[in-house]
Amino acid sequence: MNWEQLLSLKKQGDTNKRLRIKQDDTRLGFEVDYDRIIFSAAFRSLQDKTQVIPLSKTDFVHTRLTHSLEVSVVGRSLGRLVGKKIIEKYPYLKEVHGYHMNDFGAIVAAASLAHDIGNPPFGHSGEKAIGEYFSIGKGLKYKDKLTAKQWQDLIDFEGNANGFSVLTGSRPGIEGGLRISYATLGAFMKYPKESLPKKPTNNIADKKYGFFQADKLFFQEVADDMGLIANKEDGDIGFERHPLAYLVEAADDICYTIIDFEDGINLGLVSEDFALEYLIKLVKDNIDVAKYKLLETKEDRISYLRALAIGTLINDAVDVFIENEEAILNGKFPFALTDKSKYKAQMNDIIKLSVEKIYQSREVIEKEIVGYQIIQTLLDKFITAFNNKYEGTASNYDKLILKMLPEKHQLEKGNLYERLLHICHYVSLLTDGNALELYEMINGRKNN
Repeated sequence: MNWEQLLSLKKQGDTNKRLRIKQDDTRLGFEVDYDRIIFSAAFRSLQDKTQVIPLSKTDFVHTRLTHSLEVSVVGRSLGRLVGKKIIEKYPYLKEVHGYHMNDFGAIVAAASLAHDIGNPPFGHSGEKAIGEYFSIGKGLKYKDKLTAKQWQDLIDFEGNANGFSVLTGSRPGIEGGLRISYATLGAFMKYPKESLPKKPTNNIADKKYGFFQADKLFFQEVADDMGLIANKEDGDIGFERHPLAYLVEAADDICYTIIDFEDGINLGLVSEDFALEYLIKLVKDNIDVAKYKLLETKEDRISYLRALAIGTLINDAVDVFIENEEAILNGKFPFALTDKSKYKAQMNDIIKLSVEKIYQSREVIEKEIVGYQIIQTLLDKFITAFNNKYEGTASNYDKLILKMLPEKHQLEKGNLYERLLHICHYVSLLTDGNALELYEMINGRKNN
C-alpha cells in the first residue's frame, strides 16, 4: 500500500480523481466528511443511545454521542501526530501532492466520529438481540431461504457493517448516502471482510466483519481504489486494514478504557481509592504531584488523571504506529496498536475492573434484559408486517404497524434478505427512548 493512494479524496459516483493539490484548504474534502457526519440524522440519534448504562438519566454518564465526539478528538490528535511524522518521512506527499499533517487528523477524526454510527439501541446487547432473533428466535424460520453469508450477516448482526451501510447506502434521490471520501471510509473500516469465513485468523482485522452482502460491491470498489491488500481466497472477500483504521481503533480503545472507567467512578460503581491506584500506575511518569495535591474534589482529581492518561496513551500509540509503519503498509501487522503498548498491562487492569464493577453491574444487566425484549418484539412485528405486505397477505394490523415506519423507510425490497436487513437497519437506527416508546405503544402500555 502507498500513502498517496490511501489518502484518496474520491467519493462515490466520481469519475475523475480528486487531486489534493487542487483542493480548497478552507473547505477540504476530509473536513466536509466530518461536517456531513455530524449533521446526519443517524449521528444525532447517538445522543440517546447507550454507551455503558442503558436508559440512564444521570448527567454523569456518556452516551454514544459524547463518546463519539471524544473519540474523534483523540483520533484527530493521533492523526495529526502520525501525519507530521509521515510527511517528514515522505516529503513528496506534501511537495508533489499537497498533503498536510492535518489531513491525517481530519481523516481519522471523521472516521472516529462515525465509528459507532451503526450501533443499535442498548449498546452491544442490542447487536446480540438482533442476532439472536434470527439464530434462536422467531427469525430462525428464514434460515433455509438465505445464502450462508446472508444468514451470517443477520445472526452476527454487526454495528461496524451497519455503520458502513449508514454512511454509503443509497435511497431514491440520495445516491451514495453521505458521500464520504474513500480515505475516510477506509479509516472507518476496522474489519474489512465479509461475515464468512468467521474469524478465520488471529489477525485483528478478522475479529469481526465490516460490510453486509448488500454492500459488497461498493465495499470492494473502495478497497480496490485505495490499493488495500486482499487477503482472502476461494471467492471470499477480505483485505488488510487501511493504516489509519489502526488509529481509529486506538482512539476508541483509549476512550472507552479511560472514560468508561471515569463514568463508573462518578456513578459510585468504582471507589475512588481503586481509581487512584489504577490511574496513577498509568501516569506515574508524567504526573505533577504538586498540582495534583491542590485538587480538592474527587471529580477534579479523576478529571486530571483522566486527561493525563489519555495524553500518555496517545503518545504511546503514535510511537507504536511509527515503529511499525512499514509493516502496516505491507499488511504485516495483525495487532491492535494497544496490543503493543508499553501500558498494555495497566489498560488491561482497568478494563478488568470495569467489567467487574460497571459492565456487569445490576443496573446495566437489568436494562440490557429490557433491551432484548424491546428489540426482538419490534423486529418480529415489523418483519412480519413487511413480508406480509410484499406477499399481498397483510392484515389490517400489519398495515397499521407499517404506518409507524418513517417515510424514508417506506421502500420496496425485492428479496427476503433485503427485507430482513432493511428492518434490522430501521430498528438499529432507533434511539433507546424511541425503541422503548414504540414497544410500549405496540403492547398497549403507552400513556398519553
